[in-house]
Amino acid sequence: MRMRKKKWAEPYLDAHPEYALSDPRELKGQWKTFLKGKTLHVEIGTGKGDYLMEMSRMYPEDAWVGIEKEHNVAAIACRKMLEDETFSTENNRLIVADGANLEDWFEAGEIDVIHLNFSDPWPKKYTHKRRLSSESFLRIYEKLLSPEGCVRMKTDNQSLFEDSVLYFLQNGFTFTEFSVNFRRNEHPEDAITEYEKRFMELGQPIYLLKAVIDRSKKTED
Repeated sequence: MRMRKKKWAEPYLDAHPEYALSDPRELKGQWKTFLKGKTLHVEIGTGKGDYLMEMSRMYPEDAWVGIEKEHNVAAIACRKMLEDETFSTENNRLIVADGANLEDWFEAGEIDVIHLNFSDPWPKKYTHKRRLSSESFLRIYEKLLSPEGCVRMKTDNQSLFEDSVLYFLQNGFTFTEFSVNFRRNEHPEDAITEYEKRFMELGQPIYLLKAVIDRSKKTED
C-alpha cells in the first residue's frame, strides 16, 4: 500500500538539499573523502531511515549513504535525522532518487558494502525484474563494488530469499555468510529497526546472506 501523499514532504526535501541529495553526480568517486569514512556503505531502499541512522551512530568511522526513491518516505527519514539533536550527519547522506541510477553517482570499485534491507519482494513473476537482487541490479553491483566488497541482504520474505540465492549464484557471486534465522542468536553489530522487531516478535525468521564476487570464476572466464 502506498503512503498517502504528505503535503510537507516535497517542501521539506527542497529546503534541505545539503542532506537530501537528488542527483549527487559531483560526488562520484569522492564519497569517502566527503563523508570522512574509511568504508563506504550504501543502503538501497532506506525507507524511514532507521537502519541508516543507527548504523551511522554505531560506526561513525565509516561513510553511510541511503537511497530512497519514494519522496514521502524519504522526507520522513530526512526529518528524523536532521531534527534529532543527538544525531550527527557528518558521516551520512540521503539520495532521493531511484537506485537504478547508481552508476551515475558512484565510481567503479567505490562501494564497500551494499545493504538490501527488507526490500520490496515484487511477488508476481512479471515483476521479478524489479527486485533489487535481480540480474540487472547484480550487474551494476559487480561494477561498483570494491575488490573485497559485498552485498548484504536481509529479508523476512522466504520466496524472495530463495530466488535471490539463485540470482547471486547464477551471476558470479558466492556467499561468505548465510542464515535462514539470523536473529536466532544476538547480533549486536547489526541494528534492529522497529520494522524488523515486529517480525521477530511474531516469531518470523529473518533471512540473511552476504555475497561477494567469486573472483576465481571471473578469472576462469
